[in-house]
Amino acid sequence: MINTITEQQETIQQFAFEYNSEMIGNSLIIHADCFEWFNRIPENSIHAIVTDPPYGVKEYDFDQIEKMQNGNGGIWRLPPSFDGHKRAPLPRFTALTRNERDNLKQFFAEWTKLVLQVLRPGGHVFIASNAFLSLLVFSALVDNGLEFRGQLIRLVKTFRGGDRPKNAEDLFPNVSSMARSCHEPWGIFRKPIPSGMKVSDCLRKFQTGGLRRTPNDKPFSDVIVSSRTPRFERDIAKHPSLKPQLFLRQLVHAALPLGEGIIVDPFMGSGSTVAASEAIGVCCIGIERYFEYYNMSRIAIPKLTNIEIRKKMTEQLVLPLL
Repeated sequence: MINTITEQQETIQQFAFEYNSEMIGNSLIIHADCFEWFNRIPENSIHAIVTDPPYGVKEYDFDQIEKMQNGNGGIWRLPPSFDGHKRAPLPRFTALTRNERDNLKQFFAEWTKLVLQVLRPGGHVFIASNAFLSLLVFSALVDNGLEFRGQLIRLVKTFRGGDRPKNAEDLFPNVSSMARSCHEPWGIFRKPIPSGMKVSDCLRKFQTGGLRRTPNDKPFSDVIVSSRTPRFERDIAKHPSLKPQLFLRQLVHAALPLGEGIIVDPFMGSGSTVAASEAIGVCCIGIERYFEYYNMSRIAIPKLTNIEIRKKMTEQLVLPLL
């Protein structure tokens, strides 16, 4: 059992190996590919994963990221400007072909096998998706050994969906090509608890198995009302898929049932999960293969960590008992 923050720091520093890395507070960021890194760390060494994965989706290939940053679009959708404000590019998930979908499923199949190797028994995985891809991604995780423990719904209006048929808007003004997205599904998964072991046994042996209750002693809810990421956070970290701190802090709080252990974000991006972990006082390891995002995280994480959330740390939807 890891008993102190100091011991956690010493443990995660060993996971840096020879990679370009940096300690930020009690957490560690590493410039590496998560597949390679997972293959190097000991079995049963991490307690939870909280991540928003871009890999395997061609919008996030290096050449497509460069096109997006240069304003060329590529596979990225460039929404029109209005009221003098320029919207950020959005990925076109619907542009994936059947072959690319098969590759995506294979990607997550291989990823899941590595996750099962490094995650402690009973450890949870929170993984972001979208309504268009969630069935494919979630089934890949289950088919390869993770337990499906439910779905967290982030209620948030995005700019995805609801558009009229492309190049035929005037001809079919009363038609939308697909529903306007008003939620973001996050899969909740768990590495199976050993046969014959109860959750309480798992908590005692591995510090995993359940979800931490909210700071006001309510059960963690699977619906969270969330605004889009505030402008001042997006100004800190200019990542196309940045999630708000108010939302992420609730997830990292729930992911460690005893409030101790190590969270990993294998697709760190600009470091928002690491920042959320630092803000609530738990350790996190962030892995990022794209150097520009890794470099961005070094500056963004301390700033995101220091954001004061004035609301209570809960935006969870509370329903009356019937």
